[in-house]
Amino acid sequence: MPQIEIRLPKMGESVTEATITNWLKNVGDSVALDEPLVEVATDKVDNELPSEVAGILVQRLFEKNDVVKVGTVIAIISTGGDDSQTRPVNSAKPVAIPAKEVIASVTEPLTKSVNHGLGGVVANGSGGKFYSPLVRSIAKKEGISVAELESISGSGESNRVTKKDILSYLDQRGSGTSRAQKPVSSGVSSSTTVKSMQPVTKAEFHAPEIQIYPGDEIIEMDRMRKLIADHMVMSVHTSPHVTSYVEADVTNLVLWREKIKDQFLKSEGEKITFTPLFIEAVVKAIKDFPMVNVSVSGQNIIKRKHINIGMATALKSGNLIVPVIRDADFLNLVGLTKKVNDLAERARNGKLESDDIVGGTYTITNVGTFGNVMGTPIINQPQVAILATGAIRKVPAVIETSGGDAIVVRHKMYLSHSYDHRVVDGALGGMFVRRVADYLEQFDVNRSI
Repeated sequence: MPQIEIRLPKMGESVTEATITNWLKNVGDSVALDEPLVEVATDKVDNELPSEVAGILVQRLFEKNDVVKVGTVIAIISTGGDDSQTRPVNSAKPVAIPAKEVIASVTEPLTKSVNHGLGGVVANGSGGKFYSPLVRSIAKKEGISVAELESISGSGESNRVTKKDILSYLDQRGSGTSRAQKPVSSGVSSSTTVKSMQPVTKAEFHAPEIQIYPGDEIIEMDRMRKLIADHMVMSVHTSPHVTSYVEADVTNLVLWREKIKDQFLKSEGEKITFTPLFIEAVVKAIKDFPMVNVSVSGQNIIKRKHINIGMATALKSGNLIVPVIRDADFLNLVGLTKKVNDLAERARNGKLESDDIVGGTYTITNVGTFGNVMGTPIINQPQVAILATGAIRKVPAVIETSGGDAIVVRHKMYLSHSYDHRVVDGALGGMFVRRVADYLEQFDVNRSI
């Protein structure tokens, strides 16, 4: 009977490898076409991979927790038909090696490579951290020592160092902000210590020891929470954050939405929230101030051609994910609404794909959803700015009328704009958020759908 190779498919433009988290079929089980076969996790999202053919699972080439490169054969399924159709696995050209096999092949002590480039460094560091062949190859090429590699905070499964982590480290290293190796022992004289110490960096700071008291409950972070935590720490370490605030009068916006929401639902089959209206204003402001739609690479600024808006979305688990609306400037309000609703729904139901959460150039987070009037959001790297929209509240306000000043009730909200002060100065950051507020305040209450 012919045997068909099942390969790990490409799961996003920046995804080069994945971790097998669970096999859904055992050897000998029948598998239907498009039936889920295996669960994998990337640095972005978790996925169920369906079978490409119907047949019997005859071989699993990797086990749970193995790290596999895209394109690698992970399983063999036997199907009916002529043997001439058989496509055997070419074991002489493996794309990736299971972690357990790499570990088993290690014979040289790790200490041989501590003061040199990695060369033939083993896959696991002294702390048991696994380094993929790709990471080790980059480390060898760039002359990164084992001690230096172990100082890098990994964002992958079980704090594994990914390609993104090591390239980010190299960018910081090139600009003089890389993590230093651990300081010499306290037994060395102070003069020697001063001469051998690197500039103070993140690697030399350690979290405080936490005292556990009777009755305390210890809850281990899930994989996504660990990734979020590492990403937030990395962002604050990378970008000097500054936040500007503007209060916007969105009375016209509120009145318009209230007026058309039933008609919109009837004609478009979608509920219109405030999110697509906020995104529309942000897109217009980005066109006016394109230098907030950039990224920083070393000492270069990358000005983005596309306007891809990320929208932070809370999940049922309490974690956060940021699906991306690509080329938002090419969508009208109806298109934005449909895209926002689709991504939000799939995010809450765990149906996002890898491509849905990569490529963002600017992010919006709605802290008003939780009743907060404002927030100080952390930049979603490698972007340089993020906008938090606060709760819309009815407040008394002084307005000018033909008969003089009057106190009236208006709908107002705060906009909080955090930006990377390396490339976005206070003038640009402040003018941008003011322009967003202007577009919201000048909304046409008579606008047609």
